[in-house]
Amino acid sequence: MINDSRNLTLLTDFYELTMMRGYLNVDMADRIVVFDLFYRRNPSGNGYAIAAGLEQAVEYIRELHFSDEDIAYLKGMGCFDAGFLNALKKFRFTGDLWAVPEGTVVFPHEPLLKVKAPIFQAQLLETALLTIINHQSLIATKAARVCQAAQGDPVMEFGLRRAQGPDAGVYGSRAAFIGGCTATSDVLAGKMFGIPVRGTHAHSWVMSFESELEAFRAYAKIFPQACVLLVDTYDTVRSGVPNAIAVFKEMREAGVPLRGYGIRLDSGDLAYISKMARKMLDAEGFTDAVISASSDLDENLIAQLKIQGAKITLWGVGTNLITSMDCPAFGGVYKLAAEMGENGELTAKIKLSENPEKVTNPGDKKIVRLYDREYGKFKADLIALADERFDPSEDLTVFDPLATWKSMTLRAGTYTPRELLTPVFIKGGCVYDLPKAAAIQSYRETEMDTLWDEHKRLSNPQIAYVDLSQRLYDLKQEMIRKTRGLK
Repeated sequence: MINDSRNLTLLTDFYELTMMRGYLNVDMADRIVVFDLFYRRNPSGNGYAIAAGLEQAVEYIRELHFSDEDIAYLKGMGCFDAGFLNALKKFRFTGDLWAVPEGTVVFPHEPLLKVKAPIFQAQLLETALLTIINHQSLIATKAARVCQAAQGDPVMEFGLRRAQGPDAGVYGSRAAFIGGCTATSDVLAGKMFGIPVRGTHAHSWVMSFESELEAFRAYAKIFPQACVLLVDTYDTVRSGVPNAIAVFKEMREAGVPLRGYGIRLDSGDLAYISKMARKMLDAEGFTDAVISASSDLDENLIAQLKIQGAKITLWGVGTNLITSMDCPAFGGVYKLAAEMGENGELTAKIKLSENPEKVTNPGDKKIVRLYDREYGKFKADLIALADERFDPSEDLTVFDPLATWKSMTLRAGTYTPRELLTPVFIKGGCVYDLPKAAAIQSYRETEMDTLWDEHKRLSNPQIAYVDLSQRLYDLKQEMIRKTRGLK
């Protein structure tokens, strides 16, 4: 079950341990390497992704140690020698880690995390970092799409019961909040991360009383300042909405302040029913009553309901959000990018593939985001070598690394560079102050404002420019030619 300080050291693929034993046996365990964690395609056909999960990654690394029970379990497997098990007893992360802050808008092939550590340590981090970052980045991105479709209306996440287990529900709620949701139904997520918790009642509440009206009256008496009534148990237009209006009238006549009140629709033609409900509520003077809706919503259905003029003012999104049903995997990978030689200098490493998309970018790298100085909007991202510097007082030409004839020159004084990767661990110690979820959500909103509307389209978005610096591009081409035996 969820625990803030769980030891997740064995949350790893078995081959990470076999490789670690191998590195130790061939005297490579202390070799310093650089690994990049990145992804190759935006989920759901989106124009961007939202980075999330860093807080849980930090907690995982802080707790990294092999307990006596862990060692006993591994010993019982019969494939690890005493020397390796003794090394595991002393295991602590002593390396460096850089990451883009949670809530950052990111794009394919950019290193979201960069690990620089002895390979014995860096290899172990792979599986857990991927499962943490992949999951939360996926759900945060999905939530951003849903909130984009809602056009400023509040969106509540309540997919816990449909999530793939407790962890996916709780951390999915956190990611959805980062992505823009205003609240969650998940009480544990609310406690752990300070997320507002909201909810009304189920159909079972209405069915437990002799009549729908009696059920509504009882609920209004118990929760007069949060009286949102589920009106579709029997007949939404003929029974549910009229009974809700009757209760609101009784509250008004009794002098009960009507705040946070309204109805929830959970079935039927939401566009038609919401319009009917709005007319009925407005006719009785309840013009500020909330009309919330659920019923298997996602960003595409919300966008269609908006086009049809639905009068919904609060959207409750569950299954399709918490599972990212249309795109259930983020696809992040963790690849070796450099290793330190005996001279103490890092040597770039590259992985080749018949698929150009899977050829990695070599070396110790950083991300430089370039903004239009006049509008503060995104122009391009530049993946560059870590020691490169870019002077905004000089012209800068960037180009598509796959179609190099596609280029753009940013004139001196017209752009502002910003490095995205920030130090999180240095020499094994955490140097990063983890922000609260609300601060991350606010930062994400600022990040979204830097995108052009074309990048935020739900379908066929404008592809963001992610380019390689000239030095990195030249290094990559040289390594490809050398590895392939080409001149």
